[in-house]
Amino acid sequence: GQQQRVAIARALAAKPSIVYADEPTGSLDSKTGEDILQVLQNMADEFKQTMVIVTHDPRVASKCRRII
Repeated sequence: GQQQRVAIARALAAKPSIVYADEPTGSLDSKTGEDILQVLQNMADEFKQTMVIVTHDPRVASKCRRII
């Protein structure tokens, strides 16, 4: 979980226009997963970033604006 949080922080620090996240909450407990999803959403809103998230978790998918 800690390595995953560090990887997400590193990816977001550069403020890229597109962030690709493959199962960003996969190995995290539910509270930390919720926190990470909130951070991703806040970053997308604040910095006008596009988040492309791959997930098998319907809970995560339900928080996305668009599902493909």
